[in-house]
Amino acid sequence: MTIKKTCKSALTAILLAAISISATAQIEILDRVVAVVDDDVVLESEVQQRLATIYVQIQQSGTQPPPQDILLQQVIERLISERLQLTMGYKAGIRISDAELNEAMGRIAASNQLTMEQYIEQIHASGSTLSKVREEIRNELVLMRVQQGQVMRRIRISSQELDNFLNSEEGRFMASPDVNIGHILLPVSSGSSSDDVSAILQRAEGLLGETQRGTDFRQLAIANSADQTALQGGDLGWKKMAQLPGVFIEAVEKLEIGQVSEPIRSDAGYHLIKLYDRRGGGEQLIEQHFARHILIKPNEIRDEQTTIETLNTLRDRVKAGEDFALLAKEFSEDPGSALNGGELGWSTPGMFVAEFEETMSGIELNEISAPFLSQFGWHILQVTERRKQDFSDEIKRNRAQNVLRQRKFEEELQVWLQEIRDEAFVEIKEPAKQ
Repeated sequence: MTIKKTCKSALTAILLAAISISATAQIEILDRVVAVVDDDVVLESEVQQRLATIYVQIQQSGTQPPPQDILLQQVIERLISERLQLTMGYKAGIRISDAELNEAMGRIAASNQLTMEQYIEQIHASGSTLSKVREEIRNELVLMRVQQGQVMRRIRISSQELDNFLNSEEGRFMASPDVNIGHILLPVSSGSSSDDVSAILQRAEGLLGETQRGTDFRQLAIANSADQTALQGGDLGWKKMAQLPGVFIEAVEKLEIGQVSEPIRSDAGYHLIKLYDRRGGGEQLIEQHFARHILIKPNEIRDEQTTIETLNTLRDRVKAGEDFALLAKEFSEDPGSALNGGELGWSTPGMFVAEFEETMSGIELNEISAPFLSQFGWHILQVTERRKQDFSDEIKRNRAQNVLRQRKFEEELQVWLQEIRDEAFVEIKEPAKQ
């Protein structure tokens, strides 16, 4: 009896081992390692899921897909790059809260003119799941923060570059004010006599007189203008000043809002221009904030919640009477401002990220903000002074700098991605054949 039991147990163990080996073999076939990336891996299932998504997108666009081996190689390289960046983000303490994720999904739904409920229905209809899509969006947000943080710090725009851009045709166009104008054209044919021309000029002057007596410009345009916008009341809408014909620009520059120009002569005839509104250009009084902050970043030993609690404790200490500057010197992880007690100086529009500027504008003088998140970490912020200054030139230069930064970003991003790829340990294994 003992021998039989022993044999039966051994047979059971062998069968279990065989099942285990068979199951393991199946798992290896169904989901095996395609690439080793430092201490992480890319799995076959990830590659197949990404390929399936890309094939659907290609099919929807109506284009011809590239050869399968080329597409497969591109997908594997993309997943390797993403894995490197996600690991970098994790080590840097970048975390996307559920609130941020919900906001991002709301923006995606709105951009597709869907309610959140309709967006979720669309996700399920596509065969995906809400949790999977949320994880994909979370990863995209992490990638974006890693790229912004790493690449933007590598970009430098010199004063000479800014000057060259602003003096270029494109730069002048960008800096040009926007004007909303109306237009009446009284045509003059090429064979008109001097008497005919004088009569048309008198008619234009008569229309100008009517506008000055209160007649609606749009009604006059419908009844008299030969321009193609006549039936729209002569409305040209909002245009950059630099987009206007040269003969219009000088006249429009002299107009106050609501005024109509003297008759303007061109090869086409006589024109009357009404300035309905203007934005940009000229003096621009901007509210400035003199602010200071304390920055603390989550890391491998301090999670996001602990970081927030630490900042709340510092906030309470300042409110209880402790010196903000001393606490900033001791605790802030912003090397550019910590030694100055967290001071950031006077702000100009576009100088800080959106979350920072929104907080500066939304708090009272000397109030300590609640902890808030930016791409750099968690902050508390205090505004100690406010003033209004004319920053027309600075605003133009900031806008130009942003344009140049965005142009350099894509180029520098590719250089940086190649650098982190070259520095990483990557071993690509033979992917499964389709």
